[in-house]
Amino acid sequence: MNINTSKSMRSDNLFMRNEYSSHGKWNIPLIKKQAVDVENVTLIACSDTRSNDNETNTKNGVHFFVDDYRFNGIYNNPEKSLRKYSQYAFLLSPDFSTYADMNLWRQLESVAKNRWCGCYWQEQGLTVIPTISWSTPRSYEFCFDGVEKNSIIAIGMIGCKQNKKEFLRGYDYMLSNIEPEAVICFGTPFDEMRGNIIPVDYRSSRKVVR
Repeated sequence: MNINTSKSMRSDNLFMRNEYSSHGKWNIPLIKKQAVDVENVTLIACSDTRSNDNETNTKNGVHFFVDDYRFNGIYNNPEKSLRKYSQYAFLLSPDFSTYADMNLWRQLESVAKNRWCGCYWQEQGLTVIPTISWSTPRSYEFCFDGVEKNSIIAIGMIGCKQNKKEFLRGYDYMLSNIEPEAVICFGTPFDEMRGNIIPVDYRSSRKVVR
């Protein structure tokens, strides 16, 4: 690499990804605390969003509890979908996977991408609620970073019932670290889950008006 190319890359935000305030040991971008009306939370899947969507659909928040390949572009080319997503009431930060059988560096990367996208959207004037996920206790070192204390946060229940004990352990650890004002829960929560939980039914999120 020649020196001119090196200087150019260091001035490219999409290469460096270091333009936002960071948090924790790994300097993960920090999503700022924002408010939504938790009494009336409705969500639409990112895969059901459309450019120039109708007024009924745009009153929803957008969730990313779908396969990663459906939304990888929002990190790789964030400007491309900005206009589309800016129509909606708020966005959950993207739920890049943190599977327990992923190497830890991949899980860390997923968390950092989640938070970077949230920071980018906030910089563009959008309302963002951080999505939190975790795997094994080893992931606790970073998976709750990049979120302000007492924020409203979101979690997904898809696949969690297969390992309830580990999920609840991480959930309690999350509560003690973030102390969220409210927890938007995509799917049916476990009875043992504490906190101000706002459940959102999976099926209702797919009932879009076309």
